[in-house]
Amino acid sequence: MAESMKGLHRTCRCAELTEEYVGKTVTVMGWVAKQRNKGGIVFVDLRDRSGLIQLIYEETDCGEENFRKAEKMRAEFVVAATGKVTMRCGAVNPNLPTGTIEVRVTDTRILSESETPPFHIVENSNTKEELRLQYRSLDLRRPDMQRKLMLRSRIVQDMRTFMDKEGFLEIETPILCKSTPEGARDYLVPSRVKPGTFYALPQSPQLFKQLLMCSGYDRYFQIARCFRDEDLRADRQPEFTQADMELSFVDIDDVIDVNERLIQYVVERAIGLHVEIPFPRMKWIDAMNDYGSDKPDTRFGMKLVEVTDLVKGCGFGVFADAAEKKGWSVRGINAKGQGGMGRKQIDKIVEMARGNGAKGLPYISLKEDGSVKCSFAKFVSEEEIKALVDRMGGEPGDLLFFAADKNGIVWNVLGALRLKLGEDMGLIDHSQFNFLWVVDFPLLEWSEEENRFMAMHHPFTMPMEEDWDRIDSDPGSVRAKAYDIVLNGVELGGGSVRIHQSDIQEKMFEVIGLSKEEANEKFGFLLTAFKYGVPPHAGLAYGVDRFVMLLAGADSIREVIAFPKNKDAADLMSGAPDVVDPVQLTDLHIAVEE
Repeated sequence: MAESMKGLHRTCRCAELTEEYVGKTVTVMGWVAKQRNKGGIVFVDLRDRSGLIQLIYEETDCGEENFRKAEKMRAEFVVAATGKVTMRCGAVNPNLPTGTIEVRVTDTRILSESETPPFHIVENSNTKEELRLQYRSLDLRRPDMQRKLMLRSRIVQDMRTFMDKEGFLEIETPILCKSTPEGARDYLVPSRVKPGTFYALPQSPQLFKQLLMCSGYDRYFQIARCFRDEDLRADRQPEFTQADMELSFVDIDDVIDVNERLIQYVVERAIGLHVEIPFPRMKWIDAMNDYGSDKPDTRFGMKLVEVTDLVKGCGFGVFADAAEKKGWSVRGINAKGQGGMGRKQIDKIVEMARGNGAKGLPYISLKEDGSVKCSFAKFVSEEEIKALVDRMGGEPGDLLFFAADKNGIVWNVLGALRLKLGEDMGLIDHSQFNFLWVVDFPLLEWSEEENRFMAMHHPFTMPMEEDWDRIDSDPGSVRAKAYDIVLNGVELGGGSVRIHQSDIQEKMFEVIGLSKEEANEKFGFLLTAFKYGVPPHAGLAYGVDRFVMLLAGADSIREVIAFPKNKDAADLMSGAPDVVDPVQLTDLHIAVEE
């Protein structure tokens, strides 16, 4: 039978008790983590978000009624206990902040009883994620989950504190807005009062924060909720949180400077780690050529090596054909010391490469005894094999993999392979935090599906002034004033300097095949604001979920979001998405087809 807490007042959280409280009477409240009945004495570990404290019930101290309550307690009962803090007489627990003290209970109340939970509420649970998400309120009781969410709270609070000191204004932007093309599918909300029309949930506050710059607010900041209907993975959710900012009268270096200091401030306060600034900067083309990724993990080496010039005219058609085509290349990666890798392992790696777009993965295995096994040996000479080995820095015991295709596919294949090998070979120091700016992105990228150039970031990104004269003759070579902040191979955030000159904006629309009419239809409210004096401005947005995930050492952003969706964008706890009352659909003038 649950009891009232009338007349009781919690004096402190469980793990806030220290030896300074010895001799004082306290009242603590929380959940029973464990109960141990030793006959005549009952030990209870009481848990709240701060941690654990051990309660001791001795019938001679607490009385028969309280002792019977203690005997009845089970895991996840909610309990209030009043008693005196004493030093432990028995075993001290050095792994517990409260491991030298205990509370000798004189009065207790069972505030709520609990059924047997579907899984144990313990640290680092091995329970399947589906079950944890279904019973998320229980999963969130686990101490490691609570630490992650408390870390998230601290990080967001520190961001706000820093931005306030730097003169940023926190301004909210609309959640119900107009659908505009931003790279992913929108989540749509039907309008009841205007049948057949829809709002879109924002993929980002991009256009609104640029409008705020037009309005003279000069430094804007927001912890913004964003929504994208896209395929999910470990670091993606349909709804996510950005730390979003925009600044007026700035260029690239100004944005990078304030953000390096923001990161330094937040990381030091969140996890006690001092990070040195300024962070290294790497050009986009160097990141792709060396790491096969625009978000390179620089905690280990194993860079990609280009061998296109060595295989021109060779007898291996896969290499020779790629060497002759513009925008294609042949590159390799050296897995040092892996020459003894078995055929089954190699086949798995080849299969992974196919999954990333490769047609195959030629290799050269350099055995410790000096022998060489080359998967394409019958098409090339010994001299050509030696030249490849030398270029790759191959030594006895090494395993060399190659990819030949369009640059994008080659980078994707070898970049993914590099990360897998780095993890499998134990090359990654997971205690490191390597921050990096990737800069000088292409302004445009060619779309095979659309048969036209598209904006790599968005159509309001400013081009490099020194490249602009090539916008007609060689648009693919024009670089953008764009920048991404990367941590340990994960893109934390990205941004750019924005276009504020009408002639450049019109040309940008023209290059990506957007007519004036289409531009006005999609972005009219922004373009109208631009007619009345727009300052030079730039911005950046962080993925808060990713940032917290990395600082918490978690494997997925689902671990640092209170109520996430699963890989199918479903909420297993509430059952969303779900069907709705037909009356609601009628009000919205919507008919659902089977």
